[in-house]
Amino acid sequence: MVNQVYHTPVLLKDCIDALQIDPKGIYVDVTFGGGGHSKEILKQLSTKGKLFGFDCDEEADQNKLASKRFTLIARNFKELKEALLEKKVTKIDGLLADLGVSSHQFDTAERGFSTRLDSDLDMRMNKKVGRPASEIIRTYSEANLRRIFWEYGELRNSPQVVKKIIANRHQLNTVNELKEAIAGCAERGKENQFYAKVFQALRIEVNDELTALKELLMQSKEVLKAGGRIAVISYHSLEDRLVKNFFRSGKFEGEIETDVYGNVKGPFKVISRKPIIPGEEEIQQNSRARSAKLRIAERTNDD
Repeated sequence: MVNQVYHTPVLLKDCIDALQIDPKGIYVDVTFGGGGHSKEILKQLSTKGKLFGFDCDEEADQNKLASKRFTLIARNFKELKEALLEKKVTKIDGLLADLGVSSHQFDTAERGFSTRLDSDLDMRMNKKVGRPASEIIRTYSEANLRRIFWEYGELRNSPQVVKKIIANRHQLNTVNELKEAIAGCAERGKENQFYAKVFQALRIEVNDELTALKELLMQSKEVLKAGGRIAVISYHSLEDRLVKNFFRSGKFEGEIETDVYGNVKGPFKVISRKPIIPGEEEIQQNSRARSAKLRIAERTNDD
């Protein structure tokens, strides 16, 4: 049974509507998490339909749906195409991605995602793979750390932040130790936003999130059948920009190619010209939905 406390699904109805689910179709939720979105997709499927969930966090296994139509794949979604081929699936009818960190991950102190809870600086989605944030802080060059906080955290004072980190780097093993070391870099009254950007930057680097997103989008073009839908929820401008550009042009930089008639050439037809955002009622019920943006596209017949 799905643990509803694990994570509250964001823009649930909008996502289900966006996929235009065929009861006999094959669907993929590449960010299974607490299973909230998957549970609703499964309700729409007949006995002939299939749903695959991806999640590299081993704790997501506790939410696995008890249905023969559902398969949970314990892998990163950047391995989408390969993992589906292993299940003898080459084409799917729809794909959903909710790119946010789950409430469970934020609220489990030892994961190191939250700025509110003291713990080891880890931040790995899959604790068996990669380097924790504390190791990145200790070993990266000053130039590389500046790049992370400038590009992924969009911090204007990234040089100042990095100097504080470098000066204390061998003592920064926990959330609170990092916060204390860089506290003087935060604008008065905006401390929470500052720490959120710092932690976002580290988390993106730890999990190589933007590379994984690019690989997912490229592979979605290959596995979605013509007319198949893809729905992606992003939570910050870096993700949203990649999704927007790729849906519009099939390229991450967003260059647009047109045919002789001026029609945009690309693998997708954009369904949502503007992102769908949560209403005030949803935000009141789930404050973590506040920054969510849902974009929808449909696979065309273009190669």
